[in-house]
Amino acid sequence: MIKMLVVVPVLLVVALAIGCRTVQPDAGHEAVLVRKPLLFGSGGVDPTPVKTGLKYVAFTTTGIDVNMQPMRIDVEFSDLMTMDGVPIDFHAVLTLQVSDSVKLVRDFGQDFVDDKPGFWIRNLEQPYRTAVRDAVKAHGMNEMAIQATAAEAVDKVVTEHLLTIIKETGVPVRLLDMSLGRANPPDAILHQRVETAAQEQRINTEKQKKLAEDQRKMAEESRAAADQAYNQKMGLNAEQYVALQAIQMQRDVCGKGTCTFLYGGNAVPLINMK
Repeated sequence: MIKMLVVVPVLLVVALAIGCRTVQPDAGHEAVLVRKPLLFGSGGVDPTPVKTGLKYVAFTTTGIDVNMQPMRIDVEFSDLMTMDGVPIDFHAVLTLQVSDSVKLVRDFGQDFVDDKPGFWIRNLEQPYRTAVRDAVKAHGMNEMAIQATAAEAVDKVVTEHLLTIIKETGVPVRLLDMSLGRANPPDAILHQRVETAAQEQRINTEKQKKLAEDQRKMAEESRAAADQAYNQKMGLNAEQYVALQAIQMQRDVCGKGTCTFLYGGNAVPLINMK
């Protein structure tokens, strides 16, 4: 009898230990318990998730891990038609965060499809793509590729639409951030834009050259008018003016060195270089 009193509790403890398992979620994660009793009791999703620490559960109970940290979702868009009929590409980035792990597992599931959450694929992705396509159609290619205001307007419209979809579907997630990134036109359009920019640069260069020539012409005409006015005031004819300019040039040169002048015949000034 004494041996039985000792053995029975031990056996009960061993049986309980064999019939139990542990659930221990990592930091930033929660474990949602799904109970599946064999004979007695009711099954289903436990309304209280395991957030921290270690918890013992029945061996028929499954703990589904849910990442409660912000998650990044990348979405590629190709050949989105703009208002002027030019196809462009986008690389969108969204940041979502699960707000209710129990509701997510119970109503939407915690599976992954092509490394993306199942709730995103089934409930949010297609409406999101439609919203982006409709928003882009309202703007031209140059607006989307160059003007930041157009991209910001599309971001705003799509963000508001996605928030509405999340609310209507009841998916327990928060939208933390959303960006469409920069629009990328086709290579043919890019080459045309580069060629157009080069042509515009050549035109601007020619305009600048012509402007410089015009300014030079105006300066020469102004100097000629000034020389003519000086001649008229001093009573000089053309030959006298030329002689005066030659004297001025000789003075400029001799001011930098020693000059010796020879007069008469075909004499020319000699300049002593130092």
